[in-house]
Amino acid sequence: MKKIIPIIERSAFGVCQYLADKMGIKAEVVRVYFVYTSFFTFGSPVILYLAAAFWLNVKRYIRRSLVAWN
Repeated sequence: MKKIIPIIERSAFGVCQYLADKMGIKAEVVRVYFVYTSFFTFGSPVILYLAAAFWLNVKRYIRRSLVAWN
């Protein structure tokens, strides 16, 4: 299980980790709440998750571009 978790975290775009860092809590707690809200709302948080993942990747791309220009 310890070998699988880093692979899943890398492929999950790091949204839960980012939110956990901003809120000062463990990423596992954010993931559990995400799963629970997905079940209760029939998957609509998945759309928000993908939007957040897209936004984090755009921010990362912009930062790399700015560093390359300097």
